[in-house]
Amino acid sequence: MTRDRIDRLKVKVFGPHIPREVLFKNPVRFLLPTALLGVAALLLLISTFMPYWRMDLEAPQYPKGLELTVYVDHLEGDIGEVDGLNHYIGMRPISDAGELERSMSFLAIVVVAGLVISSVFVHNPCALVLSWPAILYPVIFLADLWFWMRKFGHDLDPLAPLSNIIEPFTPPLIGRGEIAQFETNAIWENGLYLAFVASVLVIVGLVLHRRAYKPLLEEAKKHAETASASAGADG
Repeated sequence: MTRDRIDRLKVKVFGPHIPREVLFKNPVRFLLPTALLGVAALLLLISTFMPYWRMDLEAPQYPKGLELTVYVDHLEGDIGEVDGLNHYIGMRPISDAGELERSMSFLAIVVVAGLVISSVFVHNPCALVLSWPAILYPVIFLADLWFWMRKFGHDLDPLAPLSNIIEPFTPPLIGRGEIAQFETNAIWENGLYLAFVASVLVIVGLVLHRRAYKPLLEEAKKHAETASASAGADG
């Protein structure tokens, strides 16, 4: 493969190279989207060490209440007490929910953050394809959480001691609700907010990325068309 073909392949995969004079003339044009995408990837990684979601349960027999906190890779809080109550209404142990997701979460988020970083080096619309997982990630987390809460709240054991006094239920993703005699309050935590901020930064970064590289893409396309026409004329 000749050097010219390799260069054309690089342009096709990664997009046009930034001319040095263009970069020096307006560095912010190219550095700002790079910075936004880099910060977004960093926030995603930081979010894995923070709680994403919490539910507080209040009832007369628990003056201090009960708490269940969800991280991307583990659960914390009054899990034993909550599981004890769930046993009486026929619900499976909380830790059974999302086992696969929790086991893969950290690696998955590292990959998603890596894709965002990779999009910095791709100067064409493929950058959007690489960044889609990061944009959708917080919504996917909430959708998965809702799925498991609904599944566990509806697949109740009919032979449980108190199964006849509780209807199937789905706790809210945010805000107050009721489960039997318990008042519940679902709260989005800092990790989830960081993931949403990262998603917004990726969107803004991609918009600026497109504005920065679109003129170079159009110029490269014109150059390729001119070269093709010249080759055809020579032939």
